[in-house]
Amino acid sequence: MSEHYFSEKPQSKSSPLQLNYRLRGKTYKFTSDVGVFSKKEIDFGTKLLIEAFTPPGIPGNVLDLGCGYGPIGITTADLLDEREIVMADVNERAIALAKSNAELNGVSNVRFVKSDQFSGLDDQRFAVIITNPPIRAGKKVVHGMFEGSKERLHKGGELWVVIQKKQGAPSAMQKMESLFGNCEIVIRSKGYYILRSIND
Repeated sequence: MSEHYFSEKPQSKSSPLQLNYRLRGKTYKFTSDVGVFSKKEIDFGTKLLIEAFTPPGIPGNVLDLGCGYGPIGITTADLLDEREIVMADVNERAIALAKSNAELNGVSNVRFVKSDQFSGLDDQRFAVIITNPPIRAGKKVVHGMFEGSKERLHKGGELWVVIQKKQGAPSAMQKMESLFGNCEIVIRSKGYYILRSIND
């Protein structure tokens, strides 16, 4: 069976790569590696989501669901330093990288959880769930993340998603609309959509 970035225990030989990116007006350093999502660069969709994100109007913590090596969660933690950012991923290598990257960037208001979707998150609820979902895992998994998010958001909480049109943005919008009764296109660029639903 071929290995994916959503594999629990990547077996590929580690080969770390150092990345420097300017995000939200600040320079960040990240260590990436084989066996994790977008190992050679921070992908365009992730950067678009980071730049488009705006703080929620309600108090509460934030979940970066499928955090990978951490660019979304770490930049969000830097932006919302009064909140705890929970960074969750099924991939053990990704979680280890995210931990070291948080330290590398001086971010401390973060907590790391190994979790297959919401399985490791007990009954925690959040003001925001933000995700670049694992498209290659299939629509059932991605839509399951939306369904789980509906259950885990506070009233007034927000789900933020980045997804390409050709990789299922129209069906994602329909699913989010059916779950939340609303789905806003915050921005679209180069075929990528930033979607937000509010848990009214």
